[in-house]
Amino acid sequence: MASVLIALGGNVGDVRATFGKAIAHICGMAQGALITRSSDYATPPWGDEDQDPFINACIEIETGLDPHALLFVLQKVEQKFGRVRTKERRWGPRTLDLDMIAYDDVSLQKPDLTLPHPRLFERAFVLVPLAEIAPDRVISGIRVRDGLASVSTQGIERLPDTG
Repeated sequence: MASVLIALGGNVGDVRATFGKAIAHICGMAQGALITRSSDYATPPWGDEDQDPFINACIEIETGLDPHALLFVLQKVEQKFGRVRTKERRWGPRTLDLDMIAYDDVSLQKPDLTLPHPRLFERAFVLVPLAEIAPDRVISGIRVRDGLASVSTQGIERLPDTG
């Protein structure tokens, strides 16, 4: 079984409800187990700033699927919740964005998948929830909490639990 860190994001619709359903779908389709889930965080848009704030979270799952099979599952789950990658603008609004951050200690560079995620340590909106669940995990030689200390977290707010 592999330990996989996955980032969730979205800013269209009831994102927090979508996260709950999407996590269940990911675990079911990946024959995986949810190990831990971060809080949800309201975050400023990144890249294309002319849009609503995002909600972001991270999960850790265990799965027996290989990285490409898991990527296929994540893309299927995105589609189920209305994401059409071919019709959206880069870094634009979306119902659900799922990014594989790390898959065990696998290092992979393929046209459709790079592991660990190549822009992880530029993105406070991923590092804040990731540091909540895996502060001591070392990815690309950097401890998550140390990576978080090197980026601005301005505008990122932890949301209250949904109950």
